Amino acid sequence: MKLYIVGTPIGNLSDMSPRGLQTLSSVDFIAAEDTRVTQKLLRHFEIETPMISYHEHNKYEKGELIVSRILSGQSCALVTDAGMPAISDPGEELVKQCCAAGITIETVPGPTALTTALAVSGLPTGRFTFEGFLTVNKRNRREHLAELKKEKRTMIFYEAPHKLTTTLKDLYTAFGDREISIIKELTKIHETVIRTSLCAAQSLFEEVSPRGEFVLVLKGYEECPEIIECTFEQSRRMALKLVSEGISKSTAAKQIAKQTDFSKDEIYKSL
Repeated sequence: MKLYIVGTPIGNLSDMSPRGLQTLSSVDFIAAEDTRVTQKLLRHFEIETPMISYHEHNKYEKGELIVSRILSGQSCALVTDAGMPAISDPGEELVKQCCAAGITIETVPGPTALTTALAVSGLPTGRFTFEGFLTVNKRNRREHLAELKKEKRTMIFYEAPHKLTTTLKDLYTAFGDREISIIKELTKIHETVIRTSLCAAQSLFEEVSPRGEFVLVLKGYEECPEIIECTFEQSRRMALKLVSEGISKSTAAKQIAKQTDFSKDEIYKSL
């Protein structure tokens, strides 16, 4: 039969699609990352389809079992705890196994944290790279971040609360002070979007203990413009020209400060 990759809500159960519900109700069995989490979803929608566990620590063994059952004529829905399966998720391996076995795979799309966070981040969305969870291996983590140092696309990371402060420090060490949006509890009652800088974020979470799952959206690399040698009056006129073109005083001062030896505050106060 088929393997169905079914997206499930990342917080708000109202985001569950009608097609997703129909699929979960009609398949022979569901492969769930955590059956306890999925059971709450099924109970809410009064679905009684049987489940088997499929997670990082049993994915090879259970993958073979799932493939065998599908080849025998059954259909299976793959779900993760929240969001789209197989994205930074052990379901990636099951999809590979099913592809190798010639099994038809159908996707039932649903919410995903990375694009939801990107959309609300306030950072450039035209081009981005998803980096998932950083490894806990210190050497591999340093090498990974070093490879990204001049990545111009917006970068998206996932992080658990107990590792957030360490990750923010590592990002600051690797990239310097850049704009970052820190998003947690997406689609839930206490959804929070913090638009700040890496330096300020470190200070914030030294005072506030992180809770909830986080998505970090980090601005990409920008080449520093060459410094223009000019007087303060010339820099002020450059900023005024930008303002006359419709740019806000704050943004104009920031842009000119990057190109001259004068600070944003000095230029802003003169406008």
